[in-house]
Amino acid sequence: MPTDKPLDPKRSALVRSGTLHPHPERVTDELFDNPFFDPRDRLQVKYEMLRRVRIDGYRVSRAASSCGLSRPTYYQARDAFERDGLAGLLPDKKGPKRAHKLTPEVLAFVDAELDAHPELGPIKLARRIKEHFGLQVHPKSIARARRKKNGAGRRRGSS
Repeated sequence: MPTDKPLDPKRSALVRSGTLHPHPERVTDELFDNPFFDPRDRLQVKYEMLRRVRIDGYRVSRAASSCGLSRPTYYQARDAFERDGLAGLLPDKKGPKRAHKLTPEVLAFVDAELDAHPELGPIKLARRIKEHFGLQVHPKSIARARRKKNGAGRRRGSS
């Protein structure tokens, strides 16, 4: 799909990191008239919002609105910053935090299948999990879980 806009590497990086401000056009703080400050960079905008309140004495509502953010976002950012520093302003990673489909029951099934058929690889194990549990599990997730269980770098059946 052709686009009229040239590629913007910084915008691409902000998208990848999850720090692209969803509404940079709402950032009205005069700091962002300076090219050093980027209203698209949500991490920078949140930090400046916090700094405006703590250092410059702005009211929370003024700082939040001039940064295109809400008061609840200010309080969440403040708490995260006080707890974790700048890293607290980074967005949480999206998606599952662990192999949520590979429950102990599924892993016990995998162990039993491997005991009976040690030659099975992750692709065939994924098919058997699908047949038995109706779960679509990526073969890489199975391999990762097996490595984690058996210790990093060691694979079943290898010497």
